[in-house]
Formats: sequence, structure tokens, C-alpha cells
Amino acid sequence: MTLLPEALAAPVSEPDPSAYVTIPPDSLICPAVAIFDRETVRSEIAEALSEIEDPRQGAGGRNAVTQVLARARSRGRTAIQTAFEAAPKESAALVASYSWLTDALVQEAFRVSSEMIHPRQSPTKGESLSVLAAGGYGRAEMAPHSDVDLLFLTPWKITGWAESVIETMLYILWDLKLQVGHAARTVKECIRLGKEDFTIRTSMLELRPVAGDEALSVELFERLWEDLFSTTAKEFIAAKLEERSARHKRQGGQRYMLEPNVKEGKGGLRDLQSLYWIAKYVHCVIRIRELVDLGVFTEAEYGAFREAETFFWAVRAHLHLITGREMDQLTFDLQVEVAARMGYSDSAGRRAVERFMQDYFRHATRVGELTRIFLTALEAIHLKPEGTIAGFLKRRRRRKLPERLDVKQGRLTFSEPETLPDHPLDLLRIFDQSLRSGLLLHPEAMRIIAANLTLIDAAVRSRKEASRIFLDLLLKHRNPEPALRRMNELGLLAAFIPEFDPIVAMMQFNVYHSYTVDEHTIQCIGQLAAIERGELEEDLPLATGILRNGGVNRKVLYVAMLLHDIGKGRPEDHSVVGARIARTVCPRLHLKPEEAETVEWLVRYHLLMSDLAQKRDISDPRTVRDFAKAVKSKKRLDLLTVLTVCDIRGVGPNVWNNWKAMLLRSLYRQTDEALESGLEALNRENRGAEAKRALRAALSDWPAADVRSELARHYPPYWQGLPTSAHTTLAGMLRGLPADDIRIDLTPDADRDATRACFALADHPGIFSRLAGALALVGANVVDARTYTSKDGWATAIFWVQDADGAPFEEDRLPRLNEMILRTLKGEVSAREALVSRDKVKKRNSEFRFPTSITFDNDGSEIYTIIEVDTRDRPGLLYDLTRTLAEANIYIASAVIATYGAQVVDTFYVKDLFGLKFYTRSKQAALERRLREAVADGARRAGQG
Repeated sequence: MTLLPEALAAPVSEPDPSAYVTIPPDSLICPAVAIFDRETVRSEIAEALSEIEDPRQGAGGRNAVTQVLARARSRGRTAIQTAFEAAPKESAALVASYSWLTDALVQEAFRVSSEMIHPRQSPTKGESLSVLAAGGYGRAEMAPHSDVDLLFLTPWKITGWAESVIETMLYILWDLKLQVGHAARTVKECIRLGKEDFTIRTSMLELRPVAGDEALSVELFERLWEDLFSTTAKEFIAAKLEERSARHKRQGGQRYMLEPNVKEGKGGLRDLQSLYWIAKYVHCVIRIRELVDLGVFTEAEYGAFREAETFFWAVRAHLHLITGREMDQLTFDLQVEVAARMGYSDSAGRRAVERFMQDYFRHATRVGELTRIFLTALEAIHLKPEGTIAGFLKRRRRRKLPERLDVKQGRLTFSEPETLPDHPLDLLRIFDQSLRSGLLLHPEAMRIIAANLTLIDAAVRSRKEASRIFLDLLLKHRNPEPALRRMNELGLLAAFIPEFDPIVAMMQFNVYHSYTVDEHTIQCIGQLAAIERGELEEDLPLATGILRNGGVNRKVLYVAMLLHDIGKGRPEDHSVVGARIARTVCPRLHLKPEEAETVEWLVRYHLLMSDLAQKRDISDPRTVRDFAKAVKSKKRLDLLTVLTVCDIRGVGPNVWNNWKAMLLRSLYRQTDEALESGLEALNRENRGAEAKRALRAALSDWPAADVRSELARHYPPYWQGLPTSAHTTLAGMLRGLPADDIRIDLTPDADRDATRACFALADHPGIFSRLAGALALVGANVVDARTYTSKDGWATAIFWVQDADGAPFEEDRLPRLNEMILRTLKGEVSAREALVSRDKVKKRNSEFRFPTSITFDNDGSEIYTIIEVDTRDRPGLLYDLTRTLAEANIYIASAVIATYGAQVVDTFYVKDLFGLKFYTRSKQAALERRLREAVADGARRAGQG
């Protein structure tokens, strides 16, 4: 179906005052009498007032009425809530019911105020008063804790009688705990203020008579349409669109914010309401349903509008009922409860909350599509200012377009949509042409694509030409990201690659990922394209260099990036599932067997480099040797490195940092050397000799005897794990150190986005735990740590730490940190006791599930057992774990800490009291039990369990 701008351009009809929003009793969520029994309430009011000598004097009459209405309000709200709990998705009936109850309260407050407390002896026309509902209340859309916006309308200057009635009404409504916003104006003032202020104008667009002089309301409606609305559509639309853009920017600008605002967020209720405001302003419609008759929406599109509206109102209502207040932010902890209330359950390896949020984001996406359709229809009749891109393209010399494509309003569309069954590849070709020409897609084309997805069947998917078009789209333009995002929103990407459909709008319920799985994938491809364009060379010199050298198969890299998370949402490891899917998809895309095999390998092992870099000691030659054996070739190392960088950067805006960059660069460099020179070159002896030569050069101004003493005092592990700068600092700290002294050096390490903390002190058991406790007390998050014992009885340690924002500590804070750490190490402060009050989990993060996993690895290091503890993060966790290991007489050589939002993986390189690994299963089981107890005890203390 095509848009009908001629219908939109039709003159605005004269409004019928009786056509404004009404609330039929049969539209309520339960019987009207259960919500508000008017007869009973009036009887109770009469009885209450009869006991007061003169209701017109003092506040006695008002207070008596308030008590009756308060009981009626409580009964009505209870009836509505009970009915909603039984039908938790019936939001249309719910919002009508709260509006109906509010109407009844306002009407009774007006009746009592105007007839019983302030009766008129001889009414005149000048004493007329009309009470109108405005805003959401005017639309008859009220959530449980919505504001009540009222307009008190008078014909001329407000009279003493009207002022008294308004005052009494407001006191009654305030005493009922209603959040009332109000204004008292004349008809003339409404017109004047509406011309000056778009917010006031919008509120008057939704006015609905509730009580008082109906003729006065009708007069206002007629004047508004005659003197204001009918001649100012263009400026109103421009103001609403500007307001919408500003609102989206405030809310983060993303439709896939993982804690969306259901009212103000992109694709949420306010966007639907903006459509309603504009539609009413332009067409004088009362319900969006009327836009179908005007040819603006199809029946299917109107159905999508209603489904989204019903869903979002249900979510908002549950948020209000759960929190007992106006609450529109769908925070992580509330998502779980809302999902449960709306009947979602865990299924097929996915949590109920993830399934609920997937529905949320699918609705938000559809709202965006409906908005584009509507706004472009307005642009067709010049009610909406034409976009700058479209204007520029009109002035540009027009390129020749492929057959069956055309340009309309500066946007690309189909010239012969009826031929699509014979030419289904045009559905793909239009996106390739969009990238090629720089033209945006016309919403008419988007509608046609969405309506014809079934044309992309198995036969079309297997055609070589289809694969060529799709791969050209990925590879032959500077940035495929916007085309992929639009294809995904319209369902075409999932139609062409059906295996992609399960991850569309799939939320990952954790703090780490900022986007849904499909949006994360598209963000990753955007990062890859930006690296290829050379835009990120300063931040990503390694990845940029790899791509610039030209030895990478771009087709393999882009397809692997597209498929790397396609296995998510299943009970099985998503990397394994994804590799299996890649084995099916790659031949369908007509990749060569060798290319398909490499894509499959990249998908299967796309987390390998990230995991090793962040969870293992990459200074250990064994780690690098194992990684080199896994990648096998420089070609795969290059591909995996670029994919890993894009994957991490695509997680969210603040995830990538210099620390991760340093780890990946180091692992890449060492692995590249190993693949070129041979794995046998990677050994402790070679590294130790190189480190000693570097330190000798750095200490060239020291006496030779002192240098020899420093080089001889350390065991071999000391020489392989630290940079020369750290060896130099620790050498200076050990030089002349008294037996009872503790030396600390805190230095910003900008290359690692961390603060380096070096310690030198007399050796004793549990040193690692004491240091971890001291750092936890000052709010330092440890990202890497190593401790060493010298042959002459000294302990040296180096920790890299970050502040609560994942950044190095400010230099002016370092002296204070130094003092606090020293006090803790000297025993003046007990870390165990002091951490009790600080070791808490935020309520927002309380619903995340991170089952504790503990593994023992005796193959990943030649001399240490590697213990990996994967669990929920909290401030005192590292201290609890290291204290438990120390109490078990276990020596901790190093620790690597990888944090993923509220989840953390703490990896320890350890030996037992005799310097041996933990080989026996019984010893491992005993230690695992103690570590689990430490985690559980800390969780209970932090309020997690």
C-alpha cells in the first residue's frame, strides 16, 4: 500500500465537541460499580455532612467529604489492582479504569464544592466554571501513580465563587493524595498562552470535559480549532520533532538502552503519544485507528501500534505498582519483577527477564518504524521540514539507478513494487544501492520490504547472486553499519539469514553488555569498518596496521564478525553453537571451503584471545605457547586479533581501555614472535636473561657490587613477570630497607589506564591477602597483581589498581591512599572488620545471577596450579579469597582479575606449602569447598543471599 499524501493534505475538519475521548463503562478492567459506586458514595457523603452543623463554615464539611472519598478511592484502586493482577497485560482497560476512578473523584469533589459547600444563590453566566482533564488524564490514559492535570475554565475573569470552589476542590484532591497539577484560565487566556507555549498548546490538544459547564468547554474547543490549531500545524510539528530529538538525546539516543525509560525513551510511550498529538493536530482524529481510514497506516501497522502501546502501558503500570510511586525507568532489578508479573518464565536456557526484554525492544523497534512512516507522510505534504540530506541530494546531479528503483522525496524506493515476486533480490539490492548512492530508504520502501519478507525463501537464499549482493553490501562500501541496522529493524537480515532471528532484540541480562545481541553485532561491524577507514589508528594502532597491510581476508573477517554471537540464547556454549551455525551459513553464502573453515574456527574461538589476555598471566611463556599452538598461523592470529578488538569495543562505550589494549598487544606480539621464531624460543631462561640485562643497563649509575646483589637476590619467576620500569622501582625500594619498614610506591601508569602500586617489606605468610585488604579499604579495584619472595627474606609485590570508574587514581589522591594503605599494613586498621560496612551489592544489581564456578588447571603453567574463581563481584571479594588461600597455607604468586560488569573472574597462580601443584582431586575438592564458603559468607554479608 502506498502513502496517500492527498488524504493527509485534506483540510482539517471542524471538530465535533462530543467526539472527544470518552470512557465507556464496558471498557474498564472490572465492573464500574466495583471501582466507584456513585450511589453509595453520595449516600455516605450526605450522611457525613448531615452530622455537621453547617458544612459551609470552616473545614469540617470538606474533611468529612474527603474521608468518604478516600475510602472510595482505596476500594476502587484495590479493585483495579486485583483485576490487573489476574489479567496483567490488559493495560488499555487498566489506564481507562484509573481515569474513570479519577473522573468520579473529581466530579464528586466538584459537586460537593459547588453545590453543598459553596452553593450559588442566584447564578449568573459570569460564574460559569468548567473542569477539564489535561495531559495523559485528558487522553484517559492514567497509570497507577500518574499526575492529575486539571484546567479550571471560566468565561471571563475568575469570580469569588469560582475561586472558592476551585480552592475547596484542590484541598479535597490534595488530601486524597492525588498529585494535582492545575491552572485556572479564561477562554481568551487559553488561546493566548497556547500561541506562546507549545507545552501548554499540547496539553490543550488533549482536553476532556469532566465536570461543570459543558457549553463553556465546547466554546473553548471551537475557539482552539478555529483560532489556533487549524493554521499552525507546520510549526507545531516542527516543535514536537525538536522536542522528541532532545528527549532521545537525554535518554541516551539508543533504542536498545538496557535500562530503558518506558515513558521517555526512544521507541517508548512518549514517541507513541507524539504520533497521537501530531495526528490529532493535523487530522482532528480522536483515536489513532482513524489514520487507517486516512491511508496513513495499514491495518497491520495500526495493529503494531496498539500492541506496542498496550505492552508499554502494562510495563509502566507494573513499575508503578511495584514501587508504589511514579517510576518509569526499567532498571535491572525491576525488570525481573515486571517480567514475572507479566507471565514470562525461564525457557530453553534463557531467563524470563531476557525474553521479556526481547519483546520490549522488538516493540520499540516497531515504534521507530511507524514514526518514520508517519513523519515522511507529513513531509510529502510539506508539513514537516525536509531533511538536509534530502535537500542536498535534490541539488546533486542524479545518478542512473538500477531497474525498478526510483527516488522519491530525496529517498530511495521501488518504482515497480508489484514486480517483487519476480525479482525478490531487489529487496537486497535496494540496500546495496542505498550505500552506493548515499540515499536513505523511503518509508514507503520500508513498508514494502516488511510486507514481502516471505519472498526471501530457501531458494532465494541459496542463489549465488543473492550472496554476491549481500557480501558486496558488507565489503564494497566504506560503512555497512547503517544498512545492516535498517535491514535488521525491518526483518530482512533475519529473513536472509534465518539463524540470526533468535538474537534479534535479545537482551543479555548483565551490567557488562550495553546493547542487545543483534545491536552488539552491528556495532562490532561498525567498529571494523571504522578501523578500515583509518579513523581509529591513534587508539588502535595494532588492528589498524593489520588491516592496512592487506594480508587479511576481509570476507572471512566480516562474515565471522556477523556470526560470532549468533549462537547466543541456547543452553549450550554459544561459541560451539555459533560454529555449528557458521558451518551451515558459510556454504549458503558461497564461501570457499577454506574460507568457511576459517570463519567456523573464528566463531568457535572468538573469546580465546580475550580470555587468555584478561584471565591468564601472559608473561608466563606457557600461556603464549598454548595460544600459539591454538592459532597455528599468522593469518589466524591477525584475524582473531582484529575480531577480538572489535568484539570488546562493541560491548559498550566505556568497556575498551588502555589496560585491555596493552594486554592484547602484548599477547599478539609474543605470539607473533613465537610463530615466527619457533615455540622453543619461549622459555623462562631466555626471558630472565633479557630482564637482567635490561635492569643492569637501567642501574648503570649504581655500584657494581649493588647491581650484582640485586640481580642475585631474586628467584627466576621474578624476572619474567615485570617490565624493566617495575624492576628498577623495586630495586630502589629494597636498597637499604630496614627490617621493620614498609615501603610503598604509587605511580600513575597511563599506558595501562591504572595506578601501579609497588610494595617492599619483610616476608611473612599471607602477605598477598593483607595487601589485597588494604587496597580494598581505599576503594581500589585490583586488575593485576604479583608477589615475589627474595632469597634474603624480602617480599616484593606489584599491584595494578583502578578507581571505581575504571581509571587511574588522581595524583592528588595518592598521598592519602599511601597513608591509609600503610596504616592497614601496620595493623592499625583491620581490613576484615572495616570491609563489613563497605562490602555491599547495589540493589540495582541484586537480580543478576552469577553461579560461582571454580576450576583448577595444572596444564596452563609449568610450575603453578591455576585456580579460577568466576562469581559475582563485590568490593571485598579478592580479600576474602586471598585470605582463605593464605589460611590454607597456599602461596599466591600472582593474580589476574577480569571484571565483566557485576561479574568477575579472579585467577590465581598458586603452589602449596612445599612448592608443589595441587594434583590430587581430594586436595582440590577441599580447597574448592573453602573458597565456596568464603564466597557464600561474603555474599550473605553483602546482602546477596
